Amino acid sequence: MLIERERELDQLTALIALAGRGQGTVALVCGEAGIGKTSLIRGLFGRVPRGWRAATGGCDALYTPRPLGPLRDMAGILGPEVRALLEKGDRQQLFAAVLDAISRANSPLLMIWEDVHWADHATLDLLRYLGRRISFLPLLLVLTYRDDEIGEQHPLARVLDELPGPARELVPLRRLSPKAVSALARKASLPGDWLYQKTAGNPFQVTEMLAAGQGSEETLPASIREAVTVRQGRLAGGARELLELISVIPAAVPAGLVMELGGEEAVAVADDLTASGILQVSTAGDLRFRHEIARVATLERVPAKVRRAHHARILEALRALGPDAPLDQMVHHAAGALDGAAVLAIAPEAADRAAASGAHREAAGHLGTALRFVEEAEAETAALLHERWAYESALAARIDDEVLDARRHAITLWRVLGRQDKVGENLRWLSRMHWYRGEAPEAARLSDQAISVLESIPPSAEQAMAYSLRSQLHMLNDQMEAAVYWGERALALEADFPRADLRAHALNNIGTALVFRGRSEGVAMLEESLEISLAGNLHEHAARAYTNLAEYAVEFRQFDLAEKTIANGIAFDIDHDLDAWTFYLSGRLALLRMEQGRLKDAVTMARAVTEREKLTLVVRLPALLVQARAAMRLGAPEAPRLMEQAYADAMATDELQHIVPARLTLIEHAWLSGNRALAGEHLDALLALADGDRHPWNIGERAVWARRMGREIPLLDMVALPEPLRLELAGEIEPAAQAWRALGMPYAAALVCVQSDDVDLLSQAVHELQAMGAEAAAAYARRRASELGVTRRLPRPRRGTYSAAREHPLGLTRREQDVLRLIVKGCSNREISEELGRSPRTVEHHVSAVLSKLNAQNRMAVMLRVQNDPWLLGTP
Repeated sequence: MLIERERELDQLTALIALAGRGQGTVALVCGEAGIGKTSLIRGLFGRVPRGWRAATGGCDALYTPRPLGPLRDMAGILGPEVRALLEKGDRQQLFAAVLDAISRANSPLLMIWEDVHWADHATLDLLRYLGRRISFLPLLLVLTYRDDEIGEQHPLARVLDELPGPARELVPLRRLSPKAVSALARKASLPGDWLYQKTAGNPFQVTEMLAAGQGSEETLPASIREAVTVRQGRLAGGARELLELISVIPAAVPAGLVMELGGEEAVAVADDLTASGILQVSTAGDLRFRHEIARVATLERVPAKVRRAHHARILEALRALGPDAPLDQMVHHAAGALDGAAVLAIAPEAADRAAASGAHREAAGHLGTALRFVEEAEAETAALLHERWAYESALAARIDDEVLDARRHAITLWRVLGRQDKVGENLRWLSRMHWYRGEAPEAARLSDQAISVLESIPPSAEQAMAYSLRSQLHMLNDQMEAAVYWGERALALEADFPRADLRAHALNNIGTALVFRGRSEGVAMLEESLEISLAGNLHEHAARAYTNLAEYAVEFRQFDLAEKTIANGIAFDIDHDLDAWTFYLSGRLALLRMEQGRLKDAVTMARAVTEREKLTLVVRLPALLVQARAAMRLGAPEAPRLMEQAYADAMATDELQHIVPARLTLIEHAWLSGNRALAGEHLDALLALADGDRHPWNIGERAVWARRMGREIPLLDMVALPEPLRLELAGEIEPAAQAWRALGMPYAAALVCVQSDDVDLLSQAVHELQAMGAEAAAAYARRRASELGVTRRLPRPRRGTYSAAREHPLGLTRREQDVLRLIVKGCSNREISEELGRSPRTVEHHVSAVLSKLNAQNRMAVMLRVQNDPWLLGTP
């Protein structure tokens, strides 16, 4: 019987009703151990409407959690494709199949995931994947977890923070009130006040105390551990032995395992324990302690030596189950039995399965368990364990000194074994990890070592990848000629050792190096890299190709290419949950809008990135640089703070791609403010970087700013400069402005014109700047007009907010914005038609236009885009 849980049941029942209408939710049922989460779920099943499907699964407290444990438990209800893909290991296909099984079914689904505080990395990824899409699914996903066991840095806490606010609902469980405890105690003829004092209203503890008390205050135990012991002490010897044996299993106990452990007699004892309420049985026939607290209390009284014997006995029983035996549990019990040979044999296979599911943290956990027994392994096995553990740990976002040392240990062992191919491979990986840590010189040194070692043996694909890594390191350091050289060497080898990822990687490096030297043939290479990556489901390679191609298109003012690439790239990244790439590209979209003179749109887009918490500096910085410069041009009060922050962050990277725009922003601001000395300081700093920067637009901008400040212009190859910069350097102001307008850059055109003594050009510039809201440059133009004595001929300054209708950043009309807001609410076309008073055919046209302008294939893709960019909804 549930007590004091009616409000929570009503809350979940309301969410069931919403899911029945296609508006799903993630319900977060949380509370301390023993608070009654499982009991609440059992009560919820009684409220599920006819025609619904329901599935449950859980996470276990193993040394290393089962990858996708909840999904494996409920795979039967999701269909054969999901079951097959769970074994195949393609996570993207698996997640898509789960989504398809939910969305295309004829009935809504209640899905319960219990104890997700123990969830593995792949399960959390699935939660993130479903949670972002759940608003359009006929699904109520209920998660139970102990909120007092997850801090801010717990993986579950981070995933819950990322779920869309409207798609999640907190259902916290409170302890029982003194009144409720007293009512329960009176039924057992026990003192309620004393019972509440001992249990503080924890439902499980209350239940166990009542079960153990059996009559009077004097018999009540002093703690929950004692309560469990007292209750089990009344059992027959065989029952106690079975409980102690299975207490070392922190997971469900299949009926077949019980049979292997003790035959028909053990099965009969288990039935009695289930009938008494000490154990509980699932619909699949698996056994568990009624609560984890009871299992742990039972386990704690088992001596260490006996525990090891129990682990060994269970391991043998699991082996007897054959190929269906869960490897994760076998590793757990082999380690508990201190059976090194068994751990070394089983853990690598368990790691393979975990990695195939995308559970890289769990794969590293299995390999880490094996490394506890590495002194029992042969040298080759030890080397493989060290390198594989380092690889999986790095994929799980851990690249600390311990991981680097594991790679070094593997290198030492491979040297002893005379395996130069493996030495070179590990040196390449070690180089890559140092680069991720921001240690570029060490990365370059190790890359050279890898190449040297691999060139001492016959050619291989690994040698080609080492060349491609060297190419990438040169490209990232703006050493483009060297990047092309090493990339072409990689491709030459790849012809003999074909590999899609290698070719995509090398083409990306070469293509990026060429386009950033102004050679347009690099675009075709980047596009080929993208095609290979998309065809081979090489998601990270595809995201990298989109990003580099978009970066080139924006910086080299190829705006048609930029629009297409950024739209497709963001859609791809969002669809594949590649957050870091999504937000980086969003920063490039903000830069594009700023260059197009859409300053307020640029600030809005950039702010959507910079206001997000927990983004790395490299991901946030492109957006921050745009936000600072656009705010400065708008004359916003926060501009000085943003410019200071952007400059500090850019300098911290020590990379020209960030330092140059940060200093150019400060130069422009100082020049417009009349502080020529400060502008000159930053220009001098940029000119000092000239030898290392061969970006033609950067070179031209430095020279233009020197001219604007009356400084000596550096010697340049004028032919190689972009046309508008070349024309301004030649003193041809009006043609330069026309060239900027032809590129679609009205702000740059106006900034050229404000230098002119021609009143008509000045007047046109002020008109354009006011239309953009560029108050800083407009004020500068008025000061110049005052100096020339022609102020009266300029357009009057605008007062207050610019009243003209402002275009949506992506071109949505007012009506389309209304439709978008209703799509995001989950409304059908018919509901939108009724809400807006428009015909169904008209609504169909509006919906189609919204999908097209957001580059979305369907309504769910629209929801995902809006979750990343809430500014798309505009102002209601």
